[in-house]
Amino acid sequence: MLVPTIVMGVLAIVFLFLGYQKGGGEHMLGLKAAGTMLIQLIPLLIFAFIIAGMIPLLIPQQTIAGWIGAESGFRGILIGTLVGAAMPGGPFVSLPLAAGFLRVGAGVGTMVAFITGWSLLAFSRLPLEIGVLGWKFTLIRLACTFFFAPIAGLIADKLFSNVNVV
Repeated sequence: MLVPTIVMGVLAIVFLFLGYQKGGGEHMLGLKAAGTMLIQLIPLLIFAFIIAGMIPLLIPQQTIAGWIGAESGFRGILIGTLVGAAMPGGPFVSLPLAAGFLRVGAGVGTMVAFITGWSLLAFSRLPLEIGVLGWKFTLIRLACTFFFAPIAGLIADKLFSNVNVV
């Protein structure tokens, strides 16, 4: 987390400086917008991290191993795909959950399928997508993208199952 934090800090300072240079208080408008977003996101972050921290305590490791562990195989990858696709919210919810599951023994392939299913399929986005793009296009997109999450999970399982990611 140190390197991304440093990169974001440097970018924030550069953008603040550029906003200040522009004049007219632009940098203050940017800081106010950032503060508003922070206030809106703090409760979500707190709850997501509580859930991620509680996963190891509430779900027995045997259960995790059987359903989504490295030995769960293709079944675990399909579970990861479907749960990821059904996961509401943005990265502030899904990524801490994936981290929590990895800490208690979820398989790399399963979590790759989870994150890929969450980003590509996003069932919570379907009503808006159908409303804007139509149900035919949405079904075509789902039919074309559904297979990517399990394939990504299988590739990760095959190539990186021996890698300690935690």
